[in-house]
Amino acid sequence: MKFVAIAHPNIAFIKYWGNRDDKLRLPANGSISMNLGALATRTSVTFDPQLDEDVFILNGIQQTGDSLVRVSRFLDIVRELANSPLFAKIESINDFPTGAGIASSASAFAALAMAASSALGFDLDEGALSRLARRGSGSACRSIPSGYTEWQIGASDLDSYAITLADPDHWALTDCIAVIHSGEKEAGSSEGHRIAATSPIQAARVADAPRRLDDCRQAILTKDFERLAPVIEQDSNLLHAVMMTSNPALHYWRGGTVEVMNAVRTWRKQGIPCAFTIDAGPNVHVICPTADATRLESRLREIPGVESVLVSGVGGGAALLSD
Repeated sequence: MKFVAIAHPNIAFIKYWGNRDDKLRLPANGSISMNLGALATRTSVTFDPQLDEDVFILNGIQQTGDSLVRVSRFLDIVRELANSPLFAKIESINDFPTGAGIASSASAFAALAMAASSALGFDLDEGALSRLARRGSGSACRSIPSGYTEWQIGASDLDSYAITLADPDHWALTDCIAVIHSGEKEAGSSEGHRIAATSPIQAARVADAPRRLDDCRQAILTKDFERLAPVIEQDSNLLHAVMMTSNPALHYWRGGTVEVMNAVRTWRKQGIPCAFTIDAGPNVHVICPTADATRLESRLREIPGVESVLVSGVGGGAALLSD
């Protein structure tokens, strides 16, 4: 029987980077994000006794190599929970660029966790689903709950999962994503997490995370954009400082990335409420009150180096669909 699930990518305001445990994907620090309701991954899973290996089709293309291995390893976790030997056919579609630093792995593994666990007879609660999704991609745990979510660092596998910090309708924010490059990035986030500790900046970033988390949390709860803007930009800059000083160094920014960052700072000085944050990729997420999204989208499209602009408000959590 086929089970189908949908999940949204999320944009981290306070970033996840580096693990205490790579196998369990237990994070070095907690994180806070916003689900992007206008973007989605839709994934179907069918466990089939006729299959002698997993089959993974992404955006209409059958996958081999690392992409298939990563999905199969995740399904091994689900199979072990269910004591099932069955292989599966997985079909997944993203309606936004894949592997470009727009959290496609977050929505992918959130949808896969829900569809695969349901296909093997589980009815997991939100916390258990978040924990399971985390095993595939750390940030996927934040795409299970709805709205603004916080990944609690936890002490072990059992208490490291995400919860809803505020519902989608709590605060009307919009993410205008300036797409600088829609192709897949050369170095994936998993590699970045593994080498994060080689940066001399990582320890300071992690040590200061509780302050940034509290600042961001309170800004969301009180709907205070003037408080939110500086902390998400500082956290983003710290993340990329770690990347650039890791061994080997990771450089995701392109010329257009810097152009957008500079423009956002200028616009904010001119009185337009907006702030940037950048995940592991060259594309810039410009966060603003929804009332200002249209004019910011228009301005972003005029910047040299911007290929396109994706616009999304706050989204719900992962959900099971009828086939």
